[in-house]
Amino acid sequence: MILYTERLILRPWADSDAESLYEYARDDRVGPIAGWPVHTSVENSREIIRTVLSVPETYAVCLKEDNKAIGSVGLKIGKKSILDLPDAEGEIGYWIGVPFWGQGLIPEAVREIIRHAFEDLGFETLWCGYFDGNEKSKHAQEKCGFTYHHTDKDVYLTLTNDIRTAHVTRLTREEWEKA
Repeated sequence: MILYTERLILRPWADSDAESLYEYARDDRVGPIAGWPVHTSVENSREIIRTVLSVPETYAVCLKEDNKAIGSVGLKIGKKSILDLPDAEGEIGYWIGVPFWGQGLIPEAVREIIRHAFEDLGFETLWCGYFDGNEKSKHAQEKCGFTYHHTDKDVYLTLTNDIRTAHVTRLTREEWEKA
């Protein structure tokens, strides 16, 4: 499936996106704050596309002007979420390359995933989260209507081999419809 916003194309990841993915995912300001390690090579990025990003409801965030992958947004449904959700609920995750920070592109992408989840997939509740110190992610969630739900302390992240505090936010269909 391909989704469109005013400035973006949200489309499935492809092997041909490996160079673009590496360009942005090698920056240590991107992955570690989101809970994953920096990418080490184009081949590493290609492997991540094949093993992590090429799953249903995970999209490359691309500018309409050139269709180049500059970030990612996705929806983990039910038990595929780290929150162990019911099947009618999902968890949204996202990141974007540093040159595109502060332009409102991730809130734009997330709003489209929210619309898709509620209107096309019939979800009742969506979840999101951020780790301590990731104020940009917190603000993106607030812009999209998510509100604080709870905090999980001492969350072990296998990909980065560290322990963090995670703040979980929520948006219900009812809240979204009222907004």
